[in-house]
Amino acid sequence: MPNLFSPLKIKNIELKNRIVVSPMCQYSSEDGFANDWHLVHLGSRAVGGASLIIFEATAVSPEGRITPDDLGIWKAEHVEGIKRITSFIEAHGTVPGVQLGHAGRKASHRSPWKGGTAITEEEDGWQTVAPSAIPFIESEPKPLELDAEGIQKVIADFKAAAKRSLEAGFKVIELHAAHGYLLHEFYSPLSNQRTDNYGGSFENRIRLLLEVIESVQEVWPVEYPLLVRISATDWTEGGWTGEDSVALANVLKDKGVDLIDCSTGGNVPHAKIPVGPGYQVEFAESIKKETGMPTGAVGMITSPEQAEDIITTGKADLVLLAREFLREPYFPLKAAQELNHDITWPLQYERAKPRR
Repeated sequence: MPNLFSPLKIKNIELKNRIVVSPMCQYSSEDGFANDWHLVHLGSRAVGGASLIIFEATAVSPEGRITPDDLGIWKAEHVEGIKRITSFIEAHGTVPGVQLGHAGRKASHRSPWKGGTAITEEEDGWQTVAPSAIPFIESEPKPLELDAEGIQKVIADFKAAAKRSLEAGFKVIELHAAHGYLLHEFYSPLSNQRTDNYGGSFENRIRLLLEVIESVQEVWPVEYPLLVRISATDWTEGGWTGEDSVALANVLKDKGVDLIDCSTGGNVPHAKIPVGPGYQVEFAESIKKETGMPTGAVGMITSPEQAEDIITTGKADLVLLAREFLREPYFPLKAAQELNHDITWPLQYERAKPRR
């Protein structure tokens, strides 16, 4: 059996292979509600054989949305539509997961195909928040620096969203602490210039992330996995580094986090990122080797052979595919064929299965 198709048990959840659908914003919701687009988009990847599907960045509050079109889980009414999708995913042998996020200073923007620009309050946008009153782009409106009450609201919002996630049928939660969104903004010195208990030292800058984790753990079953996605480097001098990520991983391991999903960048617009095949895998590898923490690798993983090599050589425990899953919803079925491994196809598709 190719290692890519070996099962992986995390807590009480067993993944049938190592291929995961990475969270991908669809910008297709109205008032945060899931709809038929999400059912077909995510359901087809379950039919295609993925072991775990992580829903796109799902806002824990209205002000935490990247755009007005973001998926949300900030109110009870969101649960029913999501549960329809998680039930379908599970029925096809795939584990449903959700990425809970707060966009921080990168909130209140238009969706990419609507220009991607900041929406002012006069244009029905909303006041953004951040660790410090520093906009992502200098020309954009300044975010409001969160005070103690605002920080407590963020923590409470994540906790409430985690409780609703359980009601919606999710078996895995991933906290979005990457790509320049709020939790990343706090731990990166490029965006955090605070002088209180949430700024300055490494310990202070990671404090909000740890408090969010603790609040989520109060309502999330201990037998279900809790993942954290980080940006393992800011790719910018004076910013967060790979060494910082190793130090953070040790802390998260002690806090009971089950796996770190290793992405990079996104916190400053001028970062010089060496994009190429598997360009972020080295961070998943270093964290895994130096801390013993399970990791997921993401970033331009496009072929079965590449994915198999990452797992076989111990660089990561999971591979998370995003754009390749947009190109090939049935990537696991294709990968099994290319790696000469027999897996079960959906009965409705069995007649099309290649015979060895």
